[in-house]
Amino acid sequence: MFEAANNVSKCLELAILLEASAHKPGNVSVVTNFESTRYEHFLASAVAARSSFEYATERGIAVHNGKSPVANVNVGQIIKNCVTEIDHWQHGGNTLLGTVILLSPMAVAAGMTMSRERFDVSALRKNLKLVVESTTAKDAVDVYEAIRIANPSGLGKAPELDVNDPTATERIIGQKISLYEVFKIAEKYDTICSEWTKNYPVTFDLAYPSLADRLRNSSDPSLAIVQTFLQVLAEVPDTFIARKTSIEKARQISLKAREVIELGGVETSSGRKSLDKLDGELKKSSNLLNPGTTADIIGAALALCILAGYRP
Repeated sequence: MFEAANNVSKCLELAILLEASAHKPGNVSVVTNFESTRYEHFLASAVAARSSFEYATERGIAVHNGKSPVANVNVGQIIKNCVTEIDHWQHGGNTLLGTVILLSPMAVAAGMTMSRERFDVSALRKNLKLVVESTTAKDAVDVYEAIRIANPSGLGKAPELDVNDPTATERIIGQKISLYEVFKIAEKYDTICSEWTKNYPVTFDLAYPSLADRLRNSSDPSLAIVQTFLQVLAEVPDTFIARKTSIEKARQISLKAREVIELGGVETSSGRKSLDKLDGELKKSSNLLNPGTTADIIGAALALCILAGYRP
């Protein structure tokens, strides 16, 4: 069990490191820092998250072996503990909340799928659906606490069960509203929540196949990551941008990402010039136009690639 859990946690840690390193437009990377959040904060966060991913995988293995029902995995507590550990290991604020929410149930699902090396991605996806649909009200309360600890920018006010409403937790417990059901409420305006409730369609159906193909055919994983990032951003308006500005602005950024792709993206001189221009534009507005949700999706897609056998 230890060997399998250790393998999965390494895969997810590597996914975060590779995603953070790539020079994606509007994001912190190995060559770009924000005023209060630096590349080193993401490195520390990746290291801090690994133990939680390992534990999550062990919980999944216990389910696979019939020692625990999937509803007792406590994925909400795993997310809270992971966010807490990340907060202790760096001073750059919220670095990985969305990524942790996506990857924690994936680690459980990997444990349920059970493999020491290459994972069957379709089998993992089926188990992932079981994990998120089996969450409880306690999971929801724990994730609310995780969100408060991470304190992400642009959180805004939710129309129902707002995380900053002191009565929301009481309602969740009293009415036994699961984390999955909470995310169903938020799926219309948050892609991370939508991924949970719809079995990760952007991750599995768009980002993963595109990224896997590019990684197979490129000697530079960073370029493959950036090109896939542009593709996802072009097709799915970033809800982190939408929350901080508006959905109209997020759609405008998607159109600009599509223009970069049409010029060839990282693969042509004109595409790279257009990409640099977009990067500069996104960084002008005090990080209001940081496509953070898209980065989270790429992190999850990278995790699938690595679990499936990719090595840089």
